[in-house]
Amino acid sequence: MPAFAVSKPHTVALGVARKEAYQPPDAAVRLKGSDAIMLRIRPLIIDGHQKEWTTGDAHDITDRTYAIRRALRLNDALPGEAPHWIWQPGPWLTVDRSTGHITALHLPDFDPIVSEAVWFRDYAAYCGVNTTAKAQTLVAVVAQVGARRAVVQRSLGKWSPQQHAQPVCAPAQWQRQPVRVHLQPADSAGVDLEIVGASSSLIEENDTADAP
Repeated sequence: MPAFAVSKPHTVALGVARKEAYQPPDAAVRLKGSDAIMLRIRPLIIDGHQKEWTTGDAHDITDRTYAIRRALRLNDALPGEAPHWIWQPGPWLTVDRSTGHITALHLPDFDPIVSEAVWFRDYAAYCGVNTTAKAQTLVAVVAQVGARRAVVQRSLGKWSPQQHAQPVCAPAQWQRQPVRVHLQPADSAGVDLEIVGASSSLIEENDTADAP
């Protein structure tokens, strides 16, 4: 008898949200009590098992795939100290509701302190930091899920980790026709980035298994 491929059912869900204190990496002193910044986190649960911690809202890319930002629990203890766990926003993930597959997104020049991605379709727009041996530069970036390099990137000027406005950039503003996004840094002129082509490069794989 020939073997036939059958799909495996998966259950993918976000659990109940809670708030945890967040320590910005560039904070000069540890924030405590009412001064602490709170991070809203939720567990990502697949087939009844917690796989990741997440933060922020999910963005539906397709009817089966969404993007969400990972929350990291880091040990902030120096050598010889007892473990001290802190929460921080991490990289972005894509989650496939059909397969339960989680993929880490490597968004070009994405910086956890600087970058706040705003999504449209399978594009993420944000201000990032490009680092070379000579200097750091604030850049406007449009990244696409499935693409290895930025779709569009433009320099916004020199970047100083010690001296910068907060937030560094206003949330990106998208428009549909033509596909264009406006990014407005706090300390320099804004830019408009136009996306040519605007076709998806996201590949959604089938989840199959051989039946006996």
